[in-house]
Amino acid sequence: MSGVVALDHLQLAMPAGREAEARAFYGGILGLPESGKPANLAVRGGVWFALGTQQLHLGVEGENPTASLRASM
Repeated sequence: MSGVVALDHLQLAMPAGREAEARAFYGGILGLPESGKPANLAVRGGVWFALGTQQLHLGVEGENPTASLRASM
């Protein structure tokens, strides 16, 4: 059994310019409410969603070199 009891947020990489598709899937189909990104991060693209106190952060591929690694772990 794992010692992990909760996750704060999960960061996944997404292709640039696909925010509308992410909103349609995560917001429309899954029903996750979108949470605002800080202005300094919003200019990079991507979109954030909330599920209770947990966050799903979709960052643009190439903006954060560790995002793909995090998504595959």
